[in-house]
Amino acid sequence: MELVKQDCKKALKKYFGFDKFRGQQEEIINNILAGNHTFVLMPTGGGKSLCYQLPALISEGVCVVVSPLIALMKNQVDAIRGFCDEECVAHYLNSSLTKAEILKVKEDVTNLKTKLLYVAPESLTKPDNIAFLQSVKLSFFAIDEAHCISEWGHDFRPEYRKLKSIIEEIEQIPIIALTATATPKVQQDIQKTLGMTDATVFKSSFNRDNLYYEVRPKFNFQKEVIQYIKKNHGKSGIIYCLSRKKVEETAEFLNLNGITALPYHAGLDAHTRAKHQDMFLMEEVDVIVATIAFGMGIDKPDIRYVIHHDIPKSIEGYYQETGRAGRDGGEGKCIAFYNYKDIEKLEKFLVGKTVAEKEMGKQLLHEMVSFAESAMCRRKVLLNYFGEKYDDSKCTNMCDNCAHPKEKFEGQEDVLMLLELVIELNQKHKSNYLSDFLVGQKNLEINEYKHYEHPLFGCGKEKEQKFWNAVIRQTVVLGFLEKEIETYGTLKLTEEGKNFYDNPYSVKLTQNHDYDKMPDYSEIENEGKAVALDENLFKILKDLRKKVAAQKNVPPFVVFQDPSLTEMCTQYPCTMDELCNINGVGTGKAKKFGQPFIDAIAKYVEENEIERPEDFVVKSAVNKSGLKVFIIQSIDRKIPIEDIASSKGKSVDEIIMEIEGIVSSGTKINIDYYIDEVLDEDQQEEIFDYFKESTTDDLYVAYKELDEEYSEEEIRLMRIKFMSEMGN
Repeated sequence: MELVKQDCKKALKKYFGFDKFRGQQEEIINNILAGNHTFVLMPTGGGKSLCYQLPALISEGVCVVVSPLIALMKNQVDAIRGFCDEECVAHYLNSSLTKAEILKVKEDVTNLKTKLLYVAPESLTKPDNIAFLQSVKLSFFAIDEAHCISEWGHDFRPEYRKLKSIIEEIEQIPIIALTATATPKVQQDIQKTLGMTDATVFKSSFNRDNLYYEVRPKFNFQKEVIQYIKKNHGKSGIIYCLSRKKVEETAEFLNLNGITALPYHAGLDAHTRAKHQDMFLMEEVDVIVATIAFGMGIDKPDIRYVIHHDIPKSIEGYYQETGRAGRDGGEGKCIAFYNYKDIEKLEKFLVGKTVAEKEMGKQLLHEMVSFAESAMCRRKVLLNYFGEKYDDSKCTNMCDNCAHPKEKFEGQEDVLMLLELVIELNQKHKSNYLSDFLVGQKNLEINEYKHYEHPLFGCGKEKEQKFWNAVIRQTVVLGFLEKEIETYGTLKLTEEGKNFYDNPYSVKLTQNHDYDKMPDYSEIENEGKAVALDENLFKILKDLRKKVAAQKNVPPFVVFQDPSLTEMCTQYPCTMDELCNINGVGTGKAKKFGQPFIDAIAKYVEENEIERPEDFVVKSAVNKSGLKVFIIQSIDRKIPIEDIASSKGKSVDEIIMEIEGIVSSGTKINIDYYIDEVLDEDQQEEIFDYFKESTTDDLYVAYKELDEEYSEEEIRLMRIKFMSEMGN
């Protein structure tokens, strides 16, 4: 064994130029060389690839590397060829090769020139490839990105589930499985599926202490992203979106605003995807906007930020994607934009799945919501998910919750109530069940168990369900409760939890964030610095709005609504272009009402020597929006709103919301043809006159003031008519 160790050290210097191994690399390499199954859990940037590349280079025969993506294979093969004299030392065998290229690869493998052969799981299942591999000397199998094997993994592929039988058919040799992300459940599933439950497990810390984690409410995504990227000009970054359409739209508005960006998603042809990836790697563009199809194994060490337009489907996915930032140990900002409505959209994708798949998907989303809404140290929550305890005092403000901590409260009684409930219900239920039970909310399961008759049912109803969700999550992180692996989510008391229950002591908890609410504009967080609402300017603009409204004979809210004024008081728009980029201010509204506001703000800025925020103007491609253009054209042709909705696969309510947005931005629209079908002339006049005299455009107030005689939809339609005629 001493000789093997010596060979490893020499090979490390010879091929990779390093004098010493990192972390557990040497132990891992020695374990696979000794012929043992090996399981490696190591964070992105920790040096996983070397753990199978080096033993492959010094072993007799060829190592078969199962890899999930063609782009990743090419990247890895190019990298290993860069360390060696001969190109034939590494090859990939996949659908991108011609017949002649496949013959060349097989010839090099047969002649023992190749040490690493990368294959996709789909290629490995082909009978001719199985027969070929049976005919050559193999050293071991390496399963890269092994989380793809597990149905709990974030990138599940059926072909991975067949690997055990295929490997056994080829040859009984050692297997090394490697992943940067796996919960205990996923780890067990991978080992069982590959038939390597006896594997030696090497688990490095999942902590990446150079990464900064932040979750922001998703209300002003475009403006915040433009400002952030321009402040980090010249740095490489990735923006992840869940849909191809959103990828294209985001790349477009970035380019409109002078930021070099390219889209990357599975809908693009292979040549375009490869070209865009290479341009990003070669720093010809600063930003790649992508679906999860991009990034697995991409070896670019200096990605400085990863931004999530949408919250990912699982914490595994989030960890994997954020892990692409700062792989060189340098700066790495991870910013996710969150709105619970995005989670509801993801839940819709589970429709039609099997009961088991739905259960898995919902649980993964629940964990993601827990992470996003938690006010605890992000690192602590993240690492706890992967079964690792973390002392949050070491975070040193490297997450938003530690940098801007929320006030803590004494939680001893709440935690005791929760633990008592878990015990009373025989430790058989998941967190959603417990929070429903605590607030006295019936659901199908509670009805089935008849737990609404239990004496403790509703014992925590004086507090909201969100409060109890926070208590449950933090009790898990504290180590008092644990999630049972096999049922993935059933909560059971730990020894620590039993000790606390028997001998209670003080426990500090934190109330979770509520990202469904619009942020307080009096203190907008901007890269860690609070930007206060300019109260003096706000008063000036409110007085001006009242004056302009009187001149135009319209209510003040028709001129500009309060959110638009508050934004003016933090951004100080001094030109018509800048004013048009204030939320709720379109070109039409700006032309009709904007000039006195621009003049007032410019004068105020000059007199008070205000330093305006840089890079404020965000050019938007919104006017090109196909849906908005379609709606305007359809209304011009007097097509019923129901028909507009059905032709676009949307509800009437969604189309009315789009029309409200079009009108509030200043575009004039005439929907009289539609309103005349639902309201007579006297009814229209009554609602129109109400808005003319009112000081607010609030729907609920209007509904009450009009004696509840009209439906919400009717009032909304008349509000559109009123705003269009009076304000645009």
